[in-house]
Amino acid sequence: MDFELTEKQSYWRDRVRDFIEAKVRPAVPVYKEQDAAGDRWKVIPILEDLKKEAKAAGIWNLFMPPSSGHPHVDDTVAFEGPGLTNLEYALCAEEMGRIGFASEVFNCSAPDTGNMEVFMRYGTAEQKQKWMVPLMNGEIRSAFLMTEPAVASSDATNIETRMVRDGDEYVINGVKWWSSGAGDPRCKIAIVMGKTDTEAQRHAQQSQILVPLDAPGVNILRHLPVFGYDDAPHGHMEIELKDVRVPVSNCILGEGRGFEIAQGRLGPGRIHHCMRTIGVAEEALEKMTKRLLSRVAFGKTIAEHSVWEERIARARIDIEMTRLLCLKAADMMDKVGNKAAAAEIAMIKVQAPNMALKIIDDAIQAHGGGGVSEDFGLAAAYAHQRTLRLADGPDEVHARAIARMEFGKHGGRPSSRISSGDMAATR
Repeated sequence: MDFELTEKQSYWRDRVRDFIEAKVRPAVPVYKEQDAAGDRWKVIPILEDLKKEAKAAGIWNLFMPPSSGHPHVDDTVAFEGPGLTNLEYALCAEEMGRIGFASEVFNCSAPDTGNMEVFMRYGTAEQKQKWMVPLMNGEIRSAFLMTEPAVASSDATNIETRMVRDGDEYVINGVKWWSSGAGDPRCKIAIVMGKTDTEAQRHAQQSQILVPLDAPGVNILRHLPVFGYDDAPHGHMEIELKDVRVPVSNCILGEGRGFEIAQGRLGPGRIHHCMRTIGVAEEALEKMTKRLLSRVAFGKTIAEHSVWEERIARARIDIEMTRLLCLKAADMMDKVGNKAAAAEIAMIKVQAPNMALKIIDDAIQAHGGGGVSEDFGLAAAYAHQRTLRLADGPDEVHARAIARMEFGKHGGRPSSRISSGDMAATR
């Protein structure tokens, strides 16, 4: 058991960290100014400038692990990236988590990363050329439409969106929400999960089909703020699909393969979320510490009051434990595969956002009235992390899977598949 980073792990982590500190962090005030001006749903110029710099520096498309050995990979259209393992990328993702928009700078933001992995692993050469290549180049954005307002989507078999074949086309009808990324004017394509055969076995009814957002019948009903934050220009939308027609060739992998695709997509995405969450927690701890050292109350710095020493210590302990669990899960995914790492993926998915929420909450408290304002970014961080207790499957679904695995060790009910339910806010 070796806890030292390899030369490659350090190299990529440090390149990302250095670029963020030299380029991204100084650009935060400019980003905020441009974000606040004019239309909410727009391309932000400073972000596009940073993307060009990161791409030119070769710090781009870091998320895609080596694809060799995957049964569905079609290499007719190659994925352009360094081919980092999950463990190597996890260290980079933590650094990206320190600033909300940093992951997009490196073309590593949700839900594009997960969608690009779907194209790479399951897409045809035509689908890759038309959609994956421009996504890889950072020219367009994408969305993933799974969750629905009318059903409990933590059990994705509940999904009601219908996809009925009519000759050489599918006719799609349904309503999706929490369709993250659909507010961006560059969002051109959505991967939609729905039912193509309601008579098939429970996990063979669903398919995933590509739907261009400019297709007739795709109607954005409203955007959904999170605790009052609109998350523009990314956004989370409620979308109506009304008699939307797309060619049969837009089906990914084949009818009835939707769950299979979702499982392949969500495992790595959960790790990406969790490592970014550790970066969020580190940033909150740093802000809290600096605030406590700079403010005086009752004749001494707030840091000298013992309750805060306890909170700071607990934060550091929890971050370190969570990071180790996340790195273990990523390492297992690389060595034995996502299925064998199911328990670790579920555990870190529950642990990471809850850990970050506690630290952010303490940081808010340390900042007093400023903590709940927009001045320090803590309120927005809390809103986002609270969302992650639902995205990629709610805590209860993952806890259920963990418990069943434990019961299974002692003759109880065997472990079941981790649900693919999510808020479509995946990577």
